[in-house]
Amino acid sequence: MRHPANVAVRLVDYRPADFLIDAVALDISLDRTASKVVATLSLRRNPKGAPGAPLSLDGDDLTLVGVKLDGRPLGPQDYTAAPDHLLLEKVPDGPFTLEIETRVDPSANTQLSGLYRSGSAYCTQCEAEGFRRITYFLDRPDVLSVYTTRVEGDKGEAPILLSNGNPVKSGNLPDGRHYAVWRDPFPKPSYLFALVGGDLGALRDSFTTMSGRKIDLAIYVEHGKEARATYAMDALKRSMRWDEEKFGREYDLDVFNIVAVSDFNMGAMENKGLNIFNDKYVLASPETATDGDYAGIEGVIAHEYFHNWTGNRITCRDWFQLCLKEGLTVFRDQEFSADMRSRAVERIGDVRGLRLAQFPEDGGPLAHPVRPEVYHEINNFYTATVYEKGAEIVRMLRTLIGDETFRRGMDIYFERFDGTAATVEDYLSCFAEASGRDLSHFALWYSQAGTPILSTEGAYDPQAKTFSLTLKQHTPPTPGQSEKKPLVVPVAFALFGENGEKLELASPDARADELARGLIELTDAERKITFAGVASRPVVSALRGFSAPVRLEPAPESADLEKLLACDDDPFNRWQAAQSLALRAIFARVDAAKKGAQTPQAPGFIGALRTILAGADADPAFAAQALSLPSEIDLAREAGHDVDPDVLFSARYGLREEIGRALGADAEPIYRRLSDAGPYSPDAASAGRRMLKALALDLVAAGDPEKGSALARSQFAAAGNMTDRLGALTLLALLGGEAREAAFAAFYEQYKGDALVLDKWFSLQATIPEPATTKRVVDLMRHPDFSLTNPNRVRSLIGAFSNANLTGFHALDGSGYDLLTRIVLELDPKNPQLAARLLSALRSWRTLEPRRRGLIEERLRHIAAQGNLSPDTKDIATRALS
Repeated sequence: MRHPANVAVRLVDYRPADFLIDAVALDISLDRTASKVVATLSLRRNPKGAPGAPLSLDGDDLTLVGVKLDGRPLGPQDYTAAPDHLLLEKVPDGPFTLEIETRVDPSANTQLSGLYRSGSAYCTQCEAEGFRRITYFLDRPDVLSVYTTRVEGDKGEAPILLSNGNPVKSGNLPDGRHYAVWRDPFPKPSYLFALVGGDLGALRDSFTTMSGRKIDLAIYVEHGKEARATYAMDALKRSMRWDEEKFGREYDLDVFNIVAVSDFNMGAMENKGLNIFNDKYVLASPETATDGDYAGIEGVIAHEYFHNWTGNRITCRDWFQLCLKEGLTVFRDQEFSADMRSRAVERIGDVRGLRLAQFPEDGGPLAHPVRPEVYHEINNFYTATVYEKGAEIVRMLRTLIGDETFRRGMDIYFERFDGTAATVEDYLSCFAEASGRDLSHFALWYSQAGTPILSTEGAYDPQAKTFSLTLKQHTPPTPGQSEKKPLVVPVAFALFGENGEKLELASPDARADELARGLIELTDAERKITFAGVASRPVVSALRGFSAPVRLEPAPESADLEKLLACDDDPFNRWQAAQSLALRAIFARVDAAKKGAQTPQAPGFIGALRTILAGADADPAFAAQALSLPSEIDLAREAGHDVDPDVLFSARYGLREEIGRALGADAEPIYRRLSDAGPYSPDAASAGRRMLKALALDLVAAGDPEKGSALARSQFAAAGNMTDRLGALTLLALLGGEAREAAFAAFYEQYKGDALVLDKWFSLQATIPEPATTKRVVDLMRHPDFSLTNPNRVRSLIGAFSNANLTGFHALDGSGYDLLTRIVLELDPKNPQLAARLLSALRSWRTLEPRRRGLIEERLRHIAAQGNLSPDTKDIATRALS
């Protein structure tokens, strides 16, 4: 039964299912408004369940046609049925079969959960609780069954019929219909069930595994778009090979299919052998996709494929263990991307994403542990905390025990828990065995919410030639957790001398292996380490590679940051030094503005940037990252409280102009040189050069807007790829004026038939940092190409506006909040998952200055007071106000 709003589901209340379902035979006859579903379940009592318990099956908006028990039709007196449950008080004690026939309406299913239509195709989405919208079932992840699925459809409407596993047989039927039978030999939970029926084109290929088995691969897309799936197919094959080489994991079925659909609430879904994707993570060509799109496709294809072992072959016992599959698999896809591209740039990008989405989550009313202890609506816990912070915990574990031991632990995990529904404790036990370490203290990362704050304090004694480093940690209170315990924090570090040389370390306060690895394990609230034989005051490089998901406060002195930027051999900390210097310069402007003082200049910072720019050819992608200013969202996070978005925007924009005036002349030759890059290639090196080119153009425009506009207009007109065209349009959008509107109009005319490219067009307009943008967004909602029924389009316009346009969305007149409130309430009855995720844009509302806080609180209370609100949206509104 679906849990109603405000009814808490608690980890401590977990009980095994009273019944097990060993086999599921599904017979699904597709029809646009009345699809027939016959589910035959082979059940038996679970020895771990409650003796004599009735059989209670979950449902959601189902129409029951009939029930048979061991082939005998049951009457209404034999069961209790409602759209959300089916209850049989009396069932045999021995094994029995239950046949359930239901009817579902795919065309009316605007929730995009269960069986629904996307365009002309039928498809399913069953995670987390969508299978109960297809048939009555024990819809929980610890009930694993072997599925055989027969799919029937009209041959003209749906010539392609797909499901999980391997194809068994197919054939024609009377009246122009046909069928296909699929069997998945590996037990799986119901959330991994998938079905697709439609008229689709296919890109086909094959892959030979490390044991010599040939796997047939196919990516199904709209007809005419097969060529745009070429990069996705290449990424899939590279993912399969990488998982064999890095983790020893070979693919286990005879076929692997991917289907791209245009209506999808998520990015993609790892259903066994039949991954269903949002088409934005499949389709790409140089003319329609940016470098970021290519990287996103590569990462998401890998992520869903890696789930075959970390999520499918080993699933999670309950939804509280969601991080066990998602956090672990994010770690694996990050490592894949690092191997495919630049490891340093990948790490910077991953941390930027963590700080952008997860740190604010940890610091607001929606904070929760990586493994929550309670939830009201599970759809709301597919969060950055579960995914990105969950991945950081896996990374810390590897850092602590080392690469080889980590691999041994993974091997134990795969061997011991294959075919089961596991827990975080099961997972950690494998690494405890492999390493010989007690990981009970480390496990606290899974149960304690919040972002720890790490501080470092150094003291140099010139007489004794010693340097003492004191590390401290504390975690601020979060909802439901006022008292925090010290965590195990691996702090990767190095010391640099006055000439920039890395110092050899000697200390009686640290273990030899800590010094050798450059890794301090902070396990208490405070630890002091004294280093001997230090000739002069060193500069500390702490948290190298971002070795733990913590905030480092305060940042080192500016002189130390400039030295790290020049000499640190850790790319992440070099980038972090540049970011910290930029933050310092921007907040100096904020403070001056508040005091009415003269605007401070940043010659030291700009000098450091000039050095980076001069050496940018050595690593263009890194240089572009290091030269980029923190975003306004970064600034809001670092400001912490009483945030005024307008003041932050003004300070950031002012520093951008100062940098542009100083470096624009140096950047222009770089821009012109990189403009002659030759044919487009999505490889990492080429993408890095385009990234630097875009940065150089922005520097030119910041110092000389007229020249920047001219260069951007020329680039927009002559661009041979979407990265350059959209980069030029992005700059023109910022500069404004007639050139911007003309470019937007030309862009639309060129791409008005391509939905994914139009998403970029909508999104870019929604993020223009001007007061008039709210009206622009409202007008765009009336555009013929806008639809509230398509999640991609809603996210591209409303999501971009509310999440990425700090000044526009947080306009002091409250117009942005009014717009979001209206959209959330309009969407909630149709697609509550989407509505709830849009509402999450208000998660950090308490960090804003008082007037904006009051405006948001008023809207949140209005939303929460609605009597017919979905559990999804009610949960977000209630927790945001708590």
